[in-house]
Amino acid sequence: MLITEILEKNAKLYPNDVALVEIKPENMPKKHMTWREYSLIETTPGQSYRKEMTWKEFDTKANRFANLLLTRGVKKGDKVAILLMNCLDWLPIYFGILKTGALAVPMNYRYTAEEIKYCAELADASVLVFGPEFTGRVEQIVDDLKDVRTFFYVGNDVPPYADSYDIMTNYCSSIAPAVEVCENDNAAIYFSSGTTGFPKAILHSHTALYSSCRTEQNHHSQSRDDVFLCIPPLYHTGAKMHWFGSLLSGSKAVLLRGVSPEWILRAVSDEHVSIVWLLVPWAQDILDAIDSGEINLEDYRLSQWRLMHIGAQPVPPSLIKRWKTVFPNHQYDTNYGLSESIGPGAVHLGVENEHKVGAIGKAGFLWEAKIVDENGDEVENGNVGELILKGPGVMKCYYNNTKATNEILKGDWLYTGDMAMADEDGFIFLVDRKKDVIISGGENLYPVQIEDYLRANDKIKDVAVIGLPDKRLGEIAAAVIELKEGEECTEQEIEDFCKDMPRYKRPRKIIFADVPRNPTGKIEKPKLREIYGASRLVESQNKS
Repeated sequence: MLITEILEKNAKLYPNDVALVEIKPENMPKKHMTWREYSLIETTPGQSYRKEMTWKEFDTKANRFANLLLTRGVKKGDKVAILLMNCLDWLPIYFGILKTGALAVPMNYRYTAEEIKYCAELADASVLVFGPEFTGRVEQIVDDLKDVRTFFYVGNDVPPYADSYDIMTNYCSSIAPAVEVCENDNAAIYFSSGTTGFPKAILHSHTALYSSCRTEQNHHSQSRDDVFLCIPPLYHTGAKMHWFGSLLSGSKAVLLRGVSPEWILRAVSDEHVSIVWLLVPWAQDILDAIDSGEINLEDYRLSQWRLMHIGAQPVPPSLIKRWKTVFPNHQYDTNYGLSESIGPGAVHLGVENEHKVGAIGKAGFLWEAKIVDENGDEVENGNVGELILKGPGVMKCYYNNTKATNEILKGDWLYTGDMAMADEDGFIFLVDRKKDVIISGGENLYPVQIEDYLRANDKIKDVAVIGLPDKRLGEIAAAVIELKEGEECTEQEIEDFCKDMPRYKRPRKIIFADVPRNPTGKIEKPKLREIYGASRLVESQNKS
């Protein structure tokens, strides 16, 4: 089955039911009014506080864009890049591309002009769909994008080199195009997070997209009555593939354009949200706002909120313990995956396994998982090895990069580069990224373990442990610590806090600074190593 067929089914079964809601909280003029009330008093075109789209409108928009692409010569196998902030048109554009048999190529909204050019060329994109936030960046490279023959602009004030998506689609047929698309056909190119350099292009089939729908709904039991709050960017597999559970169940989803504790809780309250996927920093911010009195839970209707789940990064057990104290009736879950495995769900904790918080879980629905040594042999429980995955969501390849493909795909197995271990019950715990392991004086140090320990300190908001060069030990563990607002702390306090850790695991350098994370919540450790590594090398050399 194709995910475009699921959309068409929903349009027939629930034509007038709301599929998507877009909320722009920064436009709220009065705090005591709900977003729905704001939408009724809109006076300025394009400045709605709340917009919604039915399943029928969703499918119609997708068909119109598909037919527009076909009139511009787009054919099966072509690549259409999407460079948009989360908005109501994002998903209809994505599905419209798939209906033509072309490949959707979502791009990170943080890309620089040079990165946009690099990724467009890497993916062989012939069409670029972009919004007003990216006009300046696109203008820098428009003359250099030789293979991009068509630009569609979503918004007002259309640049002279682009066509208006809004105007042009109005003149196109709303009937689905007669293009034969098969499950094994190529469907989309996603990009790796780029935390180790320029991104790689990840090629996925229609089979992978559909399998992620099945995995997500199996894990979180979405029904027609559920409402999913989507906050992370849709260009990433994490947000979209969690939404795929809503697609399969025909239930409503809310796109919240902005992140703050108040905005999240108001969206949950006003839109009757039942499922929220958070990143670790957002969950921490909500709890901190409640603790400080900035947020009063009695101001919100939250009884329908049944599930809070987290992914994209290791989750501190102390955070979930704190969350369950504040929200004792919430189910909690975590998922693990990569863009190379069509996003979350390859490994899954399960709401019934809260007693195993800290683990990422076991192989997800339709997936297999193993932990292997350097020879590819499975290790015994309790031993550290590399996590490998097998399932219908494994990428076909890194597009135009055979060498990188052969390094990560071995037979049917995807080698994740994540070091992990399983406990006596078979639950998998992430230890660290293979490339992030610190070798200090011959001992392997796993930063995630040290980070989890430090996060139990009430003064710490976020922490990243990195390896820095050292003349005697080769590397030492350095802890970059971001304190909670208003908190003060000294290096001595951190050293005292770590006294119960084995001596060789204790961080030898403490740095109080912000911890940078990318839009999907991953700590940007290469950036930290670049910032602090050079100065440490000079310091180490000077000591000699």
